[in-house]
Amino acid sequence: MEKLLISACLIGTNCKYNGKNNYLELVEELKKKYELIPVCPEILGGLDIPRNPSEIKNNKVISNKGIDVTKEFNLGAKSALEIAMNNNVKIALLKDGSPSCGSNYVYDGTFSKTKIKGNGITTILLKENGIKVFSENEISKLL
Repeated sequence: MEKLLISACLIGTNCKYNGKNNYLELVEELKKKYELIPVCPEILGGLDIPRNPSEIKNNKVISNKGIDVTKEFNLGAKSALEIAMNNNVKIALLKDGSPSCGSNYVYDGTFSKTKIKGNGITTILLKENGIKVFSENEISKLL
């Protein structure tokens, strides 16, 4: 069975910045086709649940309180990549919009809910290492 790296929040793990999740019912269909490898890069990087929301601005990840959390996001991305490599993962399904996992868009760094085309820190690293990344809006491509 092929392995799929997946944002832990999409399978129902309460690991979002606000302590909630982004559970998708279609995950149950994915379980029939893939061995799911859940990750939350932000938690892997040492950030708490809940935590202040963060956005990418000028190639840094900054919380809404003005705290630079780029180091934690980079560490989490490296940990997620290591998990993917150790499990021979070739594809990932990650939460779009996230400063870690966004694959089509991220927020613009102003905390105004403005979306811009772009990738999160983990997505960039995974793609650089040959892992194909899909967002939850592209789940049909995986099914």
